[in-house]
Amino acid sequence: MKYPKEVRTYCPKCRKHTTQKAKLVSKGKARAMAIGNRKHERSLMGHGGKRAGEKTVKKQGKRQKIILECPICKKKQERIIGTRTKKKLEFNA
Repeated sequence: MKYPKEVRTYCPKCRKHTTQKAKLVSKGKARAMAIGNRKHERSLMGHGGKRAGEKTVKKQGKRQKIILECPICKKKQERIIGTRTKKKLEFNA
């Protein structure tokens, strides 16, 4: 899906519409000691039952999240693109 590099939208800090830069959000590094990771590791241990591993079916896409930055106050805000899933988001000039 194509999305513009700059979007004219409302800034809650300035309380007015400004032309804001759009940037795709990248996922941060996963923490090894997070409770979800520990539970998953525990389920992979041993021989009993059906163990969770790599899924065979891949998702068709995901809901993309972008960050908009106001040029005046440098405030950043998140925006989720649509409700449907998109494979890839590319910015055009």
